[in-house]
Amino acid sequence: MEARQIWVLLWLAAGGWLLYLLAPILTPFVVSALLAYLGDPLVDRLEVRRVPRALAVTLVFCVILGALLLLLLILLPRVETQLTHLAHQLPLYAAWLRSHAEPLLGDWLSEEGGLDPIQLRSALAEHWQSAGGVLAGLWKSFSASGMALLNWLANLLLIPVLTFYLLRDWDELVAAVQALLPRDRAALWTRLARESDEVLGAFLRGQVLVMFALGVIYTTGLWMVGLDFALLIGMFAGLVSFVPYLGLIVGILVAGIASILQFQGPDQLLWVVLVFVIGQLLEGTILTPRLVGERIGLHPVAVIFAVMAGGQLYGLFGILLALPVAAVGMVVLRHLLQTYRTSRFYAGRSDKG
Repeated sequence: MEARQIWVLLWLAAGGWLLYLLAPILTPFVVSALLAYLGDPLVDRLEVRRVPRALAVTLVFCVILGALLLLLLILLPRVETQLTHLAHQLPLYAAWLRSHAEPLLGDWLSEEGGLDPIQLRSALAEHWQSAGGVLAGLWKSFSASGMALLNWLANLLLIPVLTFYLLRDWDELVAAVQALLPRDRAALWTRLARESDEVLGAFLRGQVLVMFALGVIYTTGLWMVGLDFALLIGMFAGLVSFVPYLGLIVGILVAGIASILQFQGPDQLLWVVLVFVIGQLLEGTILTPRLVGERIGLHPVAVIFAVMAGGQLYGLFGILLALPVAAVGMVVLRHLLQTYRTSRFYAGRSDKG
């Protein structure tokens, strides 16, 4: 291995270790960088039409910020209403479970292992009280310090500021990075960066639209079924659908339980499952092919592994960064495979031959 390659590996290892140490504070920077990356093509298009860069950045920034605020203003009151309704309905749901599910569960446990339902309920009540005491203590500690809430608010307020500055200086940052590339490999790295930009841009912009469209489909379908918490469950299922089949599985489980509790039986369960199956079919046949395209090349198993690995290594920061890194990694992997297939080693020729 050449000395330069060793230095590159050492720098990569040092960078990974630094990211690991700084992961708790990097989340707003990643979110801001993703927003700036998504908004930069719009700024470039305005510049082509002779709009000054500063004015173009201001216009695009106002559009992004306005769209996010409008979305929050539309969704938050409705979500709050559904959460309040859920809090009011919880005693009714608990009473229904005690009167219907508990006898069935007790009969099944008695047949299987000879457990007494009364003992089971006492044990659950005892552990529930203990857990409630622990949660109450944690909540009191959190409320007393307030540091977590202040940190979250600070990150939230930091995102618009970082997004504006990154959007303003995006082209200069890209040019500065390009200037640091080794001159003998600059053309290769530039080509890989261009391919990564195409793949990553198509993935991010398309995936955001797919998630929003699935949220609308799930919410509309559950509303037609008559579920009280259609918006809450539907938008959450759409939000987690960036991991293949996770939105489908989570949506069916949560909406199924909510349906059984609300309608006090499995009468509407089939319709709930049908809503998510239809959404999954629309995603596979229409949404993903049209909005994301087939250029990404990320297998569902690779996506799931990337998200889990990112979360394990870097927490929320790793989850946000997992799919962009995986998309760029696929471009680099395709280049390495192409180089390998044209090598003497692959062809079975020796250097002397």
